[in-house]
Amino acid sequence: MRNFSASTGTEELAHLEMVATIVHQLTRNLTPEQIKGSGFSPYYVNHTTGIYPCNANGSPFTAAALQVTGDPITDVHEDLAAEQKARTTYDNILRVTDDPDVRDAIKFLREREVVHYQRFGEGLRIITDQLDDKNFYAFNPAFDSPRTKKAQSPAPLVSAETSSK
Repeated sequence: MRNFSASTGTEELAHLEMVATIVHQLTRNLTPEQIKGSGFSPYYVNHTTGIYPCNANGSPFTAAALQVTGDPITDVHEDLAAEQKARTTYDNILRVTDDPDVRDAIKFLREREVVHYQRFGEGLRIITDQLDDKNFYAFNPAFDSPRTKKAQSPAPLVSAETSSK
């Protein structure tokens, strides 16, 4: 899982570079009239045509977007969600652009997000297969003592007595 996460992280940085290149190519030759008429002027005033990582609302990228808990199950679910959100963003871009060069690059990026989602899903299966499959959400496998299928299962979260009341 570590090797996959490292290679995916490297590829995600390459995706950022590709998106920045697309934005640069689309904005480098804008005229003042195009800047005013396109809604690009607030960005232009602060950044000219420099690449400043922000979302479509203009909110800058921060480390707050990176979520990690130290629990591999939780973290892989976060990774799965991030891949789906990226895919949705690319789907939305494809709905609003007709530039063939932009569309081709975005289609490629979208395909990679789908592959990442599949790989993270496989990773989640591997992680949970190695744990007590009856109750693997009852502990943090990165922190608590290891509980494999061969080990004794942890006590149930709800006993039979309390669940019947």
